[in-house]
Amino acid sequence: MGSSLIQLLFLAVVVVFLVMRLMAVLGTREGFEPKQEAKPGRRADHLKVIDGTDDPDIADFAEADSPTGRALAEMKRVDRTFSVSEFVAGSRQAYEMILMGFEQGDLKLLESLLAPDIYERFSAAIHEREEKGYEVSATFIGVREISLKSARFDPVEKEGEVTMRFVGELTSVVKDRDGNVVEGSASEIKRQTNIWTFARLMGTDNPNWLLVATDE
Repeated sequence: MGSSLIQLLFLAVVVVFLVMRLMAVLGTREGFEPKQEAKPGRRADHLKVIDGTDDPDIADFAEADSPTGRALAEMKRVDRTFSVSEFVAGSRQAYEMILMGFEQGDLKLLESLLAPDIYERFSAAIHEREEKGYEVSATFIGVREISLKSARFDPVEKEGEVTMRFVGELTSVVKDRDGNVVEGSASEIKRQTNIWTFARLMGTDNPNWLLVATDE
């Protein structure tokens, strides 16, 4: 037997020994184990079923031991798809859509975003405006401030409510049939504060939140 063959056999024995030692230390895998991928930021935090005191998704918006913090934690426990940070971002978009929907008289859009009693109020104001022959020209500038004020969860009905405070900026001009300016200015930015409450049945297939209360 040549020296090269002896060296190869020796190396093979060493490799087998090292592999056996490595398996003994690390263990073996059986069956299918999904690949774990790290995701940037905190977007996956809302998928964890953890105590509210340890949840940064809640801590970013409310004290964990406060009634609001506990309500948010219960919402997340009942509905694992619920994320406070994603809700806040969505409420900002809803705020703009509702404001501009009202200014433009878009009843179809408003009906999809408002609870029935709130829709009736908005609809009545739009119809009154139309009966007077008023036309509105509005431009949304943006949301200057946004904050989560409070949250409530009904464990019996499984309904969650979140109250948000918005400070929005827009320009709005109301003109009569003759084109005379009745209210507002195209060059003056109007800042307004709105405190709105959104509600949803948690843990259902319907992910939509509706505006259920306004306190301006």
